[in-house]
Amino acid sequence: MTEVPAPLEGTPLITPSSTGHPLYDQIVEACRSVYDPEIPVNIYDLGLIYTIAVNDENEVHVTMSLTAPGCPVAGEMPGWVAEAIEPLAGIKHVDVSLTWEPPWGMEMMSDEARLELGFM
Repeated sequence: MTEVPAPLEGTPLITPSSTGHPLYDQIVEACRSVYDPEIPVNIYDLGLIYTIAVNDENEVHVTMSLTAPGCPVAGEMPGWVAEAIEPLAGIKHVDVSLTWEPPWGMEMMSDEARLELGFM
């Protein structure tokens, strides 16, 4: 069996997003239109969107997680995210993948989400 090497110290667990891309803010707003049906906060402010990567051809890859692996909409939510982003002008293709590493935690929520849910 091949052993997977541990990440190098200092390597981020979450790949950085393409924050400098001209479409980044529009993509974030599209992600904010998607809600976890069990929590009245959008998935972006919940911290479920880990990475938004946009290449030079305006192809978007989103890496996201869910609040729990047993989430009842686990099979549907990536599609909801793709459907929210695809209509944006200039977007060529959207790919959304789920990850469980690192596991989602409440510390990933924005201050607005914590306030809305009564955690502040």
